[in-house]
Amino acid sequence: MNNSNKYVIMVILSAGLVYLLSPILTPFLVAALLAYLGNPLVLRLEHFKWPRSLAVSVVFAVIFVALGLTLLVLLPLVEQQVSALIEKVPMIIAWTKQTALPWLQTRFAVLAQINAEQLQLALQDNLAGAGSVAATIIGSLTSSGMAFLSGLATIILIPVVTFYLLRDWSALIHNIQQVFPRRLEKKANDLTQQVDTVLAAFFKGQLIVMACLAVVYYVGLSLVGLEFALLIGLVAGLVSFVPYLGLIIGVILACLASIFQLHDGSGLLAILLVFAVAQVLESVVLTPVLVGDKIGLHPVAVIFAVMAGGQLFGFTGVLLALPVAAVLLVFVRDLDARYKKSELYNAE
Repeated sequence: MNNSNKYVIMVILSAGLVYLLSPILTPFLVAALLAYLGNPLVLRLEHFKWPRSLAVSVVFAVIFVALGLTLLVLLPLVEQQVSALIEKVPMIIAWTKQTALPWLQTRFAVLAQINAEQLQLALQDNLAGAGSVAATIIGSLTSSGMAFLSGLATIILIPVVTFYLLRDWSALIHNIQQVFPRRLEKKANDLTQQVDTVLAAFFKGQLIVMACLAVVYYVGLSLVGLEFALLIGLVAGLVSFVPYLGLIIGVILACLASIFQLHDGSGLLAILLVFAVAQVLESVVLTPVLVGDKIGLHPVAVIFAVMAGGQLFGFTGVLLALPVAAVLLVFVRDLDARYKKSELYNAE
């Protein structure tokens, strides 16, 4: 069996393993991400002669105190907005039935056949179901001891795994490098550095871009008086890792919320202006400064990677999609460079 066949078998086995273990991988992936983001800070402190154990403890504490404070501030605000949204479900249904549907039916003939009663039942089922997700989750957790213990174990597992990965990160990377054959050591190190550059640009840069966009959306929508500015800003910011998806979803949600709140389109121009300013800020300042061109994934490739990951491996696949695509991009670039130096490419 040649080496290429071995690598193909290893990739297939790895994909199968991820598929089988996907239900339990999420806390480990989150912990690995936190450890990866925290390791450069640990190395910086070690550079100033800090013992590794002390540096790891300080960085670990900073990460989880920051996360805890963020959740402490955001969760009550989000809960308020979700509760307000649930209370407005009957009003949304009535407005859709009495105002939105007749207006659409007078302008689009294809919608004339829609039955208002059937639409009301559909809206009630979907909106009520969506609104009761949190209540259902809480109810299931409290009614099922095993589910509660499982959720509690996941919450505890993330910081524990993060600490151990953060403490042993350098040793883990060294051990992985020692697996490669010695004749490939230099090439493996070069590829590892390129992968690290791409992943660092994606994780560190893109996460900051997402957070900045969420803040910009929230502040802008709050200034124009939108009631659910925080909820819409968070949703649009979180999905902005897929090019233009955050913009599209944010505009649609904000416009619908504005029309329902004001009962007309008088607030749409201000909302479009907010998203236009945010898009310009992202394109001109945030992405070039924080991410740059290190990732190099085409927007279509990003969308395909996320959808393919979700289809194959569920939520775990969505988490892994872009990092895996970024790593594959490094290998594709290397293969392309080697191909263009080969006799096959240069022969006349």
